[in-house]
Amino acid sequence: MEPCRKDTFPAIALAVSFLHDIKHVGVGEPIVVCPVDPYVDDDYFKALKSLTELAEKDDSNLVLMGIEPTYPSEKYGYIIPETSRKVSKVLMFKEKPTEEVAKSYISKGALWNGGIFAFKLGYILKKSHELLDFKDYKDLLSKYESLNKISFDYAVVEKESKSEVMRFSGMWKDLGTWNTLTESMGTENVGNVVIGEDCEKCHIVNELDIPFLVVGVNNIIAAASSEGILVTSKEGSSKIKTYVEQLNTPIKYAEKSWGEYRVIDFGDLSLTIKVSLIKGHRMSYHSYSRRKEIWTITSGIGIVVLDGIKRKVSTGDVISIDFGVKHTIFAETDLKLIEVQLGENIDEKDKTKFEFKE
Repeated sequence: MEPCRKDTFPAIALAVSFLHDIKHVGVGEPIVVCPVDPYVDDDYFKALKSLTELAEKDDSNLVLMGIEPTYPSEKYGYIIPETSRKVSKVLMFKEKPTEEVAKSYISKGALWNGGIFAFKLGYILKKSHELLDFKDYKDLLSKYESLNKISFDYAVVEKESKSEVMRFSGMWKDLGTWNTLTESMGTENVGNVVIGEDCEKCHIVNELDIPFLVVGVNNIIAAASSEGILVTSKEGSSKIKTYVEQLNTPIKYAEKSWGEYRVIDFGDLSLTIKVSLIKGHRMSYHSYSRRKEIWTITSGIGIVVLDGIKRKVSTGDVISIDFGVKHTIFAETDLKLIEVQLGENIDEKDKTKFEFKE
C-alpha cells in the first residue's frame, strides 16, 4: 500500500525494493506495471503475458504497451514508434496534445500511452537508487513522506533510449474519467437518487445517506460523497483534474488491507471516524504523541492490544487510549467501531508504527 501520494515513480520504486529486499525476488525477474482502472477483456491479459516475455529478453530496458487509438484523444500521451510492426523501437514520446495535434500524431502511426510497461526488477532498482537517496526498502519506507512527487514517465520512460513498444488493438477503455466510466456503468444511478422525468442522459452517483434530487437538466454527471460534490457536463468531465488539484482537503475515506475507514465528523480538536475491520485482520501496531483516542465497539468481537497487554472486546465496549500508548485491534469477527481522536494538530505525521509480535 502506498504510504501517501507521491506520484508513480516513488510508488514503483517502493514496490520494487520491497520485492527485492523483503521477498528476495531476483534482479532478473520481469515486472509489469499497469493501471487498475481500464475496462478490458481477456485479450488484454494475454497481451500482458507477451509484455512480460519481451521484458525477459535483453534487447530493451523498458517495454511499453501502446494502445491503438480509436479517436484523437486529448487526455492521453502518445508513443511514436519507429515502425508499424507489432513490436517496434520507440522513436519519441509526446505529451497530451490538442485534438488537432492528436489527429496528426495518429496519422503518423502514434499509439496511446496507457501507462502499461514492463522491465526487469534490477533495472528499476538501479534507477531508484540513482534518483532516490535510500539504503533499502525499510529506509525508503521511512523517508517516503519526504520524497518529491515525480511521475514514472518523467523520471524514467521519457529518458530511456533503449525502449520498445508493443501494439495492442483489443478492447481497452480507460475509466479514469467520469465520462468513460458512465459509458460502462450498468445503471444511470447509484445510491439514493431521484431523477425528474424531464432529465435525459444524466448519470448520478450518491454515496451519502441523504436523497439526491435532479430536475430539469440533461447530459450531466453528478457525484456526492463525504469528500465532496461534483457536478459537470459530460463533455467537461475530462477537465476536472486541474480543479481537483487546487483542492486541499483531507482524505475522508480509505480502503485498507484490514478493512476501511470513513471520517464522519471533524472539529478543531477532534476527529470522529467509523472503522470497519475484516475478520482475521488487524490495524498496524502504532502510537500517537499528540492525540488520545476513544474506541466504541459498535458490532463484532475482537482483541485490543495496549502496550502489549491483550483484552477481549465486543459490542458496547469502550477503550480509552492515552498519548504514546502503542495499540492495535484484531478482528475475530467482522468488527465495527467508532474512533474519536482528541488533540491538537491531528495528522498522519504524528503516527509511529511498531513491529507487532503475536
